[in-house]
Amino acid sequence: MLCLHEFYMRQAFALAQQAAMEDEVPVGAIIVHGERVIAGAYNQREQLKDPTAHAEIIALTQAAAELGSWRLENCTLYVTLEPCPMCAGAILQARIPRVVYGATDPKAGAVDTLYQLLRDPRLNHRADVISGVLAQQCGGILTEFFEMKRRMGKKG
Repeated sequence: MLCLHEFYMRQAFALAQQAAMEDEVPVGAIIVHGERVIAGAYNQREQLKDPTAHAEIIALTQAAAELGSWRLENCTLYVTLEPCPMCAGAILQARIPRVVYGATDPKAGAVDTLYQLLRDPRLNHRADVISGVLAQQCGGILTEFFEMKRRMGKKG
């Protein structure tokens, strides 16, 4: 099963690489329904001038359009970085049953690190979570991106 998760995470990672090439924070997400990828996105906050344009939010919108329903049951979300509170809330609202993520987010992680929103028994929906899939690769691209940003800031 881990091999399958790695297969899909590599697709999300390719989207994160695309984000980095476009000077966006390199986070990628895909949504799988059955064995078919129905959505794929990367962060586009800078391009769209939209604070909600996280990879997960864009992918959720694409998947809902593809399925013709806001209920994304029988879907799995793969994302390279642990979702933030906004994205975790949207995942719950979309009724995603399974989330697989790569790197943890010590500053904004709302799945395991700071909060456990997807497992909170007080909420009306919960999701199964698999963490750490290709974690080094997913975290590494973020580290490189922010190191480059800091170097550029010091030079400019």
